[in-house]
Amino acid sequence: MCGIAGRFGTEALDPARERRALDLMANRGPDGEGVYRAEALGGQLALLHTRLSIVDLDARSDQPFVKGGLALVFNGEIYNHPELRAELEAEGARFTTTGDTEVVLEAVRHWGRDALDRFEGMFAFALYDARRGHLMLARDRFGEKPLYWTIASDGALVFASEIKVLAAITGEKPVVDETQLRRYLVNGYKALLTTRRTFYRDIHDFPAAAVAELDRPQAPAPRSYWQLAYRPDETMTAEQAIEGARERVHRAIALRLRADVPIAVRLSGGIDSNVIAGVASAVHHHPITCFSIVEDDPRYDETAAIRATLERLQLPNRQIPIPRADFLDRLDDLIGYFDGPPLTISYYLHWLVSQAIHQDGFKVALGGTGADELFTGYYDHYLFWLATMQDAPDFDGLVEGWRQSYGRFVRNPHLQDPLAFVKNPAAREHIYLGRERFAAYLTQPFDEPHAEEAYPGSLIRRRLLNELFHETVPVMLHDDDLAAMRWSVENRAPYLDRDLAEFLFTVPDRHLVQNGLPKYLLREAGRGLVDDSILDNPRKQGINAPVTSFVDFTDDGVRERLLADGPLFEIVDRGAFETLLGSEITLNSESKFLFSLVAAKLFLDRHAHWTP
Repeated sequence: MCGIAGRFGTEALDPARERRALDLMANRGPDGEGVYRAEALGGQLALLHTRLSIVDLDARSDQPFVKGGLALVFNGEIYNHPELRAELEAEGARFTTTGDTEVVLEAVRHWGRDALDRFEGMFAFALYDARRGHLMLARDRFGEKPLYWTIASDGALVFASEIKVLAAITGEKPVVDETQLRRYLVNGYKALLTTRRTFYRDIHDFPAAAVAELDRPQAPAPRSYWQLAYRPDETMTAEQAIEGARERVHRAIALRLRADVPIAVRLSGGIDSNVIAGVASAVHHHPITCFSIVEDDPRYDETAAIRATLERLQLPNRQIPIPRADFLDRLDDLIGYFDGPPLTISYYLHWLVSQAIHQDGFKVALGGTGADELFTGYYDHYLFWLATMQDAPDFDGLVEGWRQSYGRFVRNPHLQDPLAFVKNPAAREHIYLGRERFAAYLTQPFDEPHAEEAYPGSLIRRRLLNELFHETVPVMLHDDDLAAMRWSVENRAPYLDRDLAEFLFTVPDRHLVQNGLPKYLLREAGRGLVDDSILDNPRKQGINAPVTSFVDFTDDGVRERLLADGPLFEIVDRGAFETLLGSEITLNSESKFLFSLVAAKLFLDRHAHWTP
């Protein structure tokens, strides 16, 4: 895990700008830094890198890594680098390091763009071929590692792992995209990356599973090198589906335990992280330490489930109580590093856990991002699945299974009818819940109904693909990365594994839910390793406490800070915001909206004083 940046323009990068960019990337890579400069075809190229040493800790793997006419800056991990190294050696490649960086360079040298489809891991990289005068930019399949780009006022192409670094290199303060901010406030985080926009005009998010090659300073034209699609094997039995999922979950976790430093696991009371802990410890016998947020609100208290796992596996655990003091100051610090408001309050908690992981000397943490979207973990997934199964001979029994499990806990009014998507397969009102009400807080009209990509396949698979590549996973990975890298911690997501994802998209839909339990295949992958009380819990649970439990909005100092003059009130009606601060918040959607308003206020106030 590292920080990367680059500038490709007609003039050389100013040394002061170069120094500023490296300093801003120090959190991403506190173990080393370097710069590569070249007179490239069509201009001057500078590649910048800061290193967080995870694999092959020796300085021989420092970057930029230059060898045989190629120069590479690489952020991420290629988990199957030993296997790729063996293939490359068989083709005549010779290596001077034991890490994955040199493998990336030699793989592209030998296989060109085809190398990308051989990598199992997370990555964003820039590779310059001095002999051809070509610069290659690429990003991993799911977009775990960030890559942003912009065209500076002088026409230079600038790219980096973080937006603040782009601004440092260009010397230009980015302009807030007020439409994107309205989208965040009214429709919520699921609307943010459907079109790869950022919170800033003219700053672009390089797409996942894409590569671009350039021979002159210009906007990149990314091309996809991989796409996930539903190709069901209708002959597959439930037992084969369970065994295939179990085998691939275990292997995906094993690959992400490869490191030359100790491993931490972000353990909650949910299925996803418990399966990771169980497989890592009981199957692969890898030493891990667990870190857990402790919440005293009984609605979000997961300590009983966490305790069950710790006792079963005999794992060390650090529990982090949620601090209530100085919440706004802590959130302001987070926003300063994020270069924008966080998606939800959950990422404030992720930030706190990452801080504890860093304080205890860990550099790598495993988490459960992507499991819900691959295995059907959300409340609406069950109803989409029921609509997919409406022609099944036992459909009435499937509906009754919902009533006895997930149906008992649904609060979203659009999801309380088990036949909601049987009656209207196109209904999506539940996704932007409350958008008409929230739009009324704005000073200008805003109305953007939900839209989605028309993927082929069943109704449930279309929803999963939209969440994986447009709505939930891309934005969660964005905040996963920043919350961890603020504290120099590499975040790994075992479920975002190519072999696992492709297998799950061959499993017939009928096997996704069994015995009234969605996410059935993941539950069974952890059977015997994770306590049954966790695996058989039908309730979707997670710490996402209301913002009112973190800050007292009746406090005069808090109200004065939040209602002070500032750019937010060019977008949001101050009187409506003041009324909301004084009201009783009862709905989860209202709590999320209030958090977004607070975060937007702090973000815009901070941006007003930002100097690149």
